[in-house]
Amino acid sequence: MHSTKSPFNEIVDFFTSLPDNESVIAFKPSHESQKYVESLLKKQLTLGLDEEENKVLDQFLLIEHLLRMSKIRAKDRIAA
Repeated sequence: MHSTKSPFNEIVDFFTSLPDNESVIAFKPSHESQKYVESLLKKQLTLGLDEEENKVLDQFLLIEHLLRMSKIRAKDRIAA
């Protein structure tokens, strides 16, 4: 199990810090979070995930989509 802050919580913490448009565009999950999610994706393909791991992966994928949409809007705001 992931021992520190979950990837989901890391991104939630970022958004609740009220970042400016440039910070939204520049944001990337930590290396640790990226590696953890990569390991879940690999495990999903080979061994399968337990309920908690599925929850973490589903949450991350949902909020990553939100992050991508936020980056698009932030770029649009800067360009306007």
